[in-house]
Amino acid sequence: MRIVGGQHSGRKLSVPKNNDIRPTSDKVRGAIFNALESRGLVDGAMVLDAFCGSGALGLEALSRGAEKAVFWDKDSRSLALAKENADSLGVMADCVFQKRDATKSHEPKQHTQFDLVFMDPPYRKNMIQPLIQFLKETQALSVEAACVLEMEKDHDPMVGHSFVVLFDKIYGDTRVMIIQSRTE
Repeated sequence: MRIVGGQHSGRKLSVPKNNDIRPTSDKVRGAIFNALESRGLVDGAMVLDAFCGSGALGLEALSRGAEKAVFWDKDSRSLALAKENADSLGVMADCVFQKRDATKSHEPKQHTQFDLVFMDPPYRKNMIQPLIQFLKETQALSVEAACVLEMEKDHDPMVGHSFVVLFDKIYGDTRVMIIQSRTE
């Protein structure tokens, strides 16, 4: 696995040694970021990589011009892997790592509003809707925040009327949807 584009293009990332983490493939990550960049959604963004695993999505965003990235994972091994990858790219100063379960209601640990949120949870566990609801309720999404949802191909996340779908495509067993907060 490697960084696909931007400042760190071609740099390798460490991958998990077991099958507990399902990293987004280089091809799919490339497609996601082409869609995001064509809409001007990456440069200068405050990013949340909510189920970070290896950290590849948040680190790709930093490579392509995002300002900062916050990485959440409930598994210490995943956070350690994401930190290792950030350190190898020399971007630790632009990263915040927090051990937390993104699907549990709790007070936000920062008062940051995110412009770009990556949600790539374990499949078939219905974790996307609770996180979207939490981020909306805590006003953690900026006015025109974009969320990248990566899920099993037959899942319909029912994002509600407060979002518009910008991108929706299936890659093998994976469905990628990019939604954006509606401006009133």
